[in-house]
Amino acid sequence: MAAKDTREQRRKKVIEVLNKARAMELQAIHQYMNQHYNLDDMDYGDLAAKVKLIAIDEMRHAEMFAERIKELGGEPTTEPAEKVVKAQKIDVIFSFDAKLEDDTIDVYNQFILVCRENGDSVSMKLFEAIADEEQVHFNYFDNVENHIKELGAAYLAQIAGTPADTGAPAKGFVTGQGTA
Repeated sequence: MAAKDTREQRRKKVIEVLNKARAMELQAIHQYMNQHYNLDDMDYGDLAAKVKLIAIDEMRHAEMFAERIKELGGEPTTEPAEKVVKAQKIDVIFSFDAKLEDDTIDVYNQFILVCRENGDSVSMKLFEAIADEEQVHFNYFDNVENHIKELGAAYLAQIAGTPADTGAPAKGFVTGQGTA
């Protein structure tokens, strides 16, 4: 009979999956921001704005994972899981993103099991909450992909020339200090 893992060993397993998830979120941030810039350049402002907002969601997720890693005594990774795929065409972006989100949901569901097996209900709940948000992202990307497939140029013509404005920019550190 194998000896039970110590609390420290269980914690390390959870930190490992939290860091894998953080790396996935960092990759998604870079991927979606690259797509945001390209969609804006292609004059699909509404699509660009929504992809940017999803990238901001991913930034929040990366930060939430980092905070939990620090709570557990780990060091958050700063390396993305994959490299950004650049210069994607409009008919590829949303199917690519839908697959990325679908794969992320699947992986996070596996990470939920790791957290449960290692007695960390807090990290388990964090993965559950973020997986729910990833499902919303998947649904959006999948819907846009389907519209592009079904309606093609007619759908894209409706979006062409729309503004990429996502609202007033949030105050950053410098502007919050009143020095800029």
